[in-house]
Amino acid sequence: MICEKILGKLSQIDCSGKAVEYVDIEWHEAFSRIHRKTTDCQTEVGIRLDDTVLTRGLVQDDVIYQDETRIIAVRTPPCEIIQITFEKGWEHMAPKVCYEIGNRHAPLFWGPDHSFVTIYNEPMYQMLDHIHGAIPRRTMGQLDFDRRISASVHNHHH
Repeated sequence: MICEKILGKLSQIDCSGKAVEYVDIEWHEAFSRIHRKTTDCQTEVGIRLDDTVLTRGLVQDDVIYQDETRIIAVRTPPCEIIQITFEKGWEHMAPKVCYEIGNRHAPLFWGPDHSFVTIYNEPMYQMLDHIHGAIPRRTMGQLDFDRRISASVHNHHH
């Protein structure tokens, strides 16, 4: 089966009487146009999207297929993240943290309780741990692409 459009969000579609299958799209795959995946119910899916996905991305609960009996939606699985908070009185270091994350072309998201979230990797964690007043915490979490700060979220390396 080939999926060529994002039909809307799962919350906007009438699911009554239909089975919902999920296809996992990792954070670093979200901005790719072409995928070959298998759903959680073992349905093979080819995804071929237009260029709008390059800026929008595929995100949690995007519906990419629908017929009379089935809906296929995107699931963004949890991944290792760094959640960054600040010691009291050191909140003014937030721009430095955001600059350093952006300078490494890493995705940046608003986190809960006035925190920031980025993808975990050890060099990033070590750099953040050395910024005075910043408190990085390595954890598992699900990225909320509706709360992204970066203009784009690509897996970019130098």
